This record gives sequence, structure tokens and C-alpha cells, in this order.
Amino acid sequence: MTERPATSRALVLDAPRVLDLRELTVPAPTPDTALLAVEACGLCGTDHELFTGALPLPTPLVPGHETVGTLLEVGDAAAEAWGVAAGDRVAVECFRSCRACDPCRSGAYRRCESNGLRTAYGLSPLANGPGLTGGWAEHHWLAPDSMVLPVPEVLDPVDATLFNPVGAGIRWGAELPATGPGDVVAVLGPGIRGLASAAAAKEAGADAVMVTGHGPNDHPRLEAARDFGADLVVDVAEQDPVAALRAATGRRGASVVVDVTANAPAALGQAVGIADVDARVVLAGTRNSDETPGFHPDHVVFKELRLLGALGVDAPAYRRALDLLASDRWPFRKVARRVEPLEGAADLLATMAGEGEGPPPVHAVLVP
Repeated sequence: MTERPATSRALVLDAPRVLDLRELTVPAPTPDTALLAVEACGLCGTDHELFTGALPLPTPLVPGHETVGTLLEVGDAAAEAWGVAAGDRVAVECFRSCRACDPCRSGAYRRCESNGLRTAYGLSPLANGPGLTGGWAEHHWLAPDSMVLPVPEVLDPVDATLFNPVGAGIRWGAELPATGPGDVVAVLGPGIRGLASAAAAKEAGADAVMVTGHGPNDHPRLEAARDFGADLVVDVAEQDPVAALRAATGRRGASVVVDVTANAPAALGQAVGIADVDARVVLAGTRNSDETPGFHPDHVVFKELRLLGALGVDAPAYRRALDLLASDRWPFRKVARRVEPLEGAADLLATMAGEGEGPPPVHAVLVP
């Protein structure tokens, strides 16, 4: 086993677009903590929104909340509590759970009374404690209230980072709206979480799935959506999604709408417009704005819609995601991907934010 280092390289976000590669102190070992050697960390919309300042959080911080690595060392108490050992490859749940408060005992540990977003890995500032609490680093300190998930041997670290977006798709596209046979599902946003939501809806037995995007940069993603269960793909800049859905299915609208768009204020109005009477509308994408062009609240009343907010994922969905990835029933491991070292993070994040010349990758990963 590799010897414990005194310090570890970590990419610190000091302010919007200001990344600093530093050496941070590795916390001393204790019986109830662990140290992870980070092998890969996936990136998502939250990461590029943090980088550009669209999603303001206290800084400095070490971002990265889709982390996979090998346990370099594990305290005896942590090993017993988590069911792991040094040398195991694991995926890290970014939320922490005290396992004692009412939300944690009910399974809603994202609202842990001792943790929540305040201590979430990759989202909490250095001032909150040990600095190595994000995946953009060579090492990741794991607190006593961490949750880790064993990674199947058939998955390499980069592929395994898909546990987060695929888990999101399972929760948002199937579990939260209780998708099943007879449902027509509309997924707004053709990123990796949108593709995963489409596949999850099909796995749950949905009759038809539509995936929407916006503009030329989304065209490659929309084409990819057909490999993930989409029966219909629509560029909303060119075509009315409501009319397209009605023409394709003969239904007035979708019984399940899953909005995974980011920084798209008009998506809420589109979601309500696409929804059929008594539909379930899952709102998982972040607006970063209180503007909602095209949204008519009366339509929620007249259609008797159920709006379901989705904060993150949960460990059971992540476990199912890892099993689904290992099965290769869907071509997640073949999506267009860009992998960079820590030094390439700024350029990759700018590209993900739509500032590059070409379309953003479907899946982006940092490997320290």
C-alpha cells in the first residue's frame, strides 16, 4: 500500500474562474475516518456553474462531488461501519449522514440536521474543516459520517464516475415520479443526466420517451439520446415540442416531465406546457435565476400538476447505477467524453459552460 503523504495536491477555487493548484495538509488518521487516493472525478453543470460564478458558494473550496478512488487507509471503526477495507475502490456520496437525526433515519439524509449542503463534499469551503473534502485533488479525506459505495471490478475509475449522473437519472426519471407502463416521458436537456433519465424511464417500462435540446451544440447529444431509449428527439429552437409529442404519440402531453436543464429559465414554462393533465413534473436542473419566461402558474392549477423538486440523488440509486453500468445494458461507457488532468480543469470547465468553439462533451472527468 502506498505510504501516507504529508500533503496532497488539490485544485482550489478561490473565486469565480480563479483556480489555484496547492499543496494541502493531509489530516492525521483516526479510527473513524479514511483517506482516499482519488483516481477520477466526474464533472457536471454544478461544477462549471461554480467555476463561472453562476452558482455562488463560499470560497475558497476544493470542488468535486463525483469522486472515485482507492482507499489508501481506513480506520478500524470506519471500516466496520462502512463495510470496506484499505485497497477497495469506492465511489463517494457527496452528502454526509449522521445516521441519527430524523431525516437520516427516514432515508432523507440530504437534509441531515448536522450536515446537508454545509458539509457536502466538493461544495463546502475550506473554513469548514479539513481542506481535502473535494475530488479535484490527489487525496480525499473521508469524515466519520461519510458514505461510500464499492465499485464493481469491471468498471475502471473513469467509467465508474458515471455512478453520479446515472444515479440521478434513475432517481429523477423513474423513482421520484414513479414512472411505469403507460407513461409518456419528456426529458428536457440531453446531457448525461438527461440520457440517463431517458434510459431509466425505459427501464421502468415507459411507453414512449422524448428528449429535447436547444441549438446546434445539442444536436450530437440528441442523436446519442436515441441509443438511450429516446423514441423522439426535438430541438426546441426549431420545433414545437408539444406539437411534436402529440404527433408522435397521439397523447395531449407527457404524463412525466423531467427537467434536467441548467441555466435555462424558460425550461419551467416548457415543462408545464408539455405536461398532460395530472402529470408529474420533476424539477432537477438549477435555474440560478428567479425569472421564468413562459411559465403560467394557472396551467399548474388547471392541469392539476404535481411539481416534484429533486435535490441530488441518494445512495440506493447510486448502487443501482453502478450495477446498471456494470451490466452494459446501455452504452454509457461509450458516450463522448473528455478527460483532463487537474491542470486542464479551467479550459474544460469553460467548454462545459458553452464558451468553447465546439459542443461540450457529454461526459467530462478530471484525473489527478
